[in-house]
Amino acid sequence: MLPSLNDLTATARVISLPLSTRFRGITEREALVFEGPQGWSEFSPFLEYSDTESTAWLAAAIDFAWHATPALVRDSVPVNATMPAVAAAEVESVLARFGAARTVKIKVAERGQTLMDDTARVARVRELLGPAGRIRVDANGGWNVDEAEHAIHALAPYDLEYIEQPCATVEELAEIRTRVAYMGLPIAADESVRKAEDPVAVARAGAADILVLKAQPLGGIGAALAIVREAGLPAVVSSALDTSIGISMGLHLAGALPELAYDCGLGTAALLAADVVESPLVPVDGYLKVARVTPSAALLDRHAASTDRTEWWMQRLERTYRVLTSR
Repeated sequence: MLPSLNDLTATARVISLPLSTRFRGITEREALVFEGPQGWSEFSPFLEYSDTESTAWLAAAIDFAWHATPALVRDSVPVNATMPAVAAAEVESVLARFGAARTVKIKVAERGQTLMDDTARVARVRELLGPAGRIRVDANGGWNVDEAEHAIHALAPYDLEYIEQPCATVEELAEIRTRVAYMGLPIAADESVRKAEDPVAVARAGAADILVLKAQPLGGIGAALAIVREAGLPAVVSSALDTSIGISMGLHLAGALPELAYDCGLGTAALLAADVVESPLVPVDGYLKVARVTPSAALLDRHAASTDRTEWWMQRLERTYRVLTSR
């Protein structure tokens, strides 16, 4: 049974948090948070997402606030640093926000940038991490197959752990995975999981070695765990540039996975210049504790979105709730 819309709106707050570095083309992250019987939760689909696509995000938020989470098999989660598509000269200052990180995920294939920009960024991270550090790159589906093959050869000398979503479609992922199989470089799928009607299709097609899971877009912790069981592939849990409330949901997913072979992308609160909790979930020595968090009333007030943006989100919540309950 779903809670009523009144149950959701009774505690709902809309917030706008500044980012320390431009990421995904934005400088502020908006989110709607609310409290249920189990604690606080977050509904924060990106602004361009339709009401239909946002239903999974709302289902996840309701599930986390109203239902108990699965049993944990670990109480702390290793996390990677996330490097936006910044200039090489900015890499060190961004990396410093994450503390001692052994793994860095680097954004590449940014619109308006070149492979030379990507290579310089990756080279600088490798220089700072040293030979023992782990580097993974994320293209967000920004290359076609030929571009991906060329880029992978250019970036391979920096000893990549894996490459995430080099191409947009499952068919392209399958082809690039075949082309670079001799290099032993795993392919991870993100958008081909969270934005797909069938999130396991990429595994059936033999198009990925690793699944990247985000709890909100997949409909919640239980839904994400079911995907892992059916796919039979190792998983990395990542955030969707969440507040610490949303990251807490991701941590409970990572804490419940039977196996966790890779560091998770849940350290992204370090990219926020502010948060709604007094002690944001930023990594300590490369780890995060699995825990729920409670926002500060003062911080909710300080970072409250404008009246018009609050109204926009409340209307979005109502529309998305109607789509969710009609299914």
